[in-house]
Amino acid sequence: MEEELTIRTEKTPNPQSLKYNVGRLLIPGGSANFPTPESAEERSPLARRMFRAKGVVAVFVGSDFFTITRQEGLSWQEINEALVPVLEEFFKSGDPVLQGKAPAAAPMLGDSSADPALLARIEELLEEKVRPAVAQDGGDIVFRGFENGIVYLEMHGACSSCPSSTATLKAGVETMLRQYLPEVQEVQAV
Repeated sequence: MEEELTIRTEKTPNPQSLKYNVGRLLIPGGSANFPTPESAEERSPLARRMFRAKGVVAVFVGSDFFTITRQEGLSWQEINEALVPVLEEFFKSGDPVLQGKAPAAAPMLGDSSADPALLARIEELLEEKVRPAVAQDGGDIVFRGFENGIVYLEMHGACSSCPSSTATLKAGVETMLRQYLPEVQEVQAV
């Protein structure tokens, strides 16, 4: 017997992005960002199909949700009407969410001779305190490096083009990291 698919949408702080809670595991313990149709072509049958829906300009896949960023000027109703048959087709197909090798990680930025214990603590704080909150908003945050007191972070999903992402980084992430780690002076998005 086929399991019925129930997808619930949830607004994000980014008015151009909508989070879709799938209620089943898509990517165990990870996420995948597809900022363009080309980025999904070889890597994700799910994202590749979503880009076929009119108005989808970016796809982010989390552990049990995905976030769609829409083309300016299109309504969510128009996009969802195009997306429903695409999603039904994908989940009936049994195709994997991801396939092939993951793209090579972007090179770390900053000082490669920085204290490994400090870098590990930054990553630990991001993993425990920041990423769960960012995932609630339909995105992810990736540590990209540290140098001269500056932590470099990359925003994915709804967070990548969100008008409030700068405030989140400065008022939220930067304040929290500085509270725990006096070596951190600033957070910058890359």
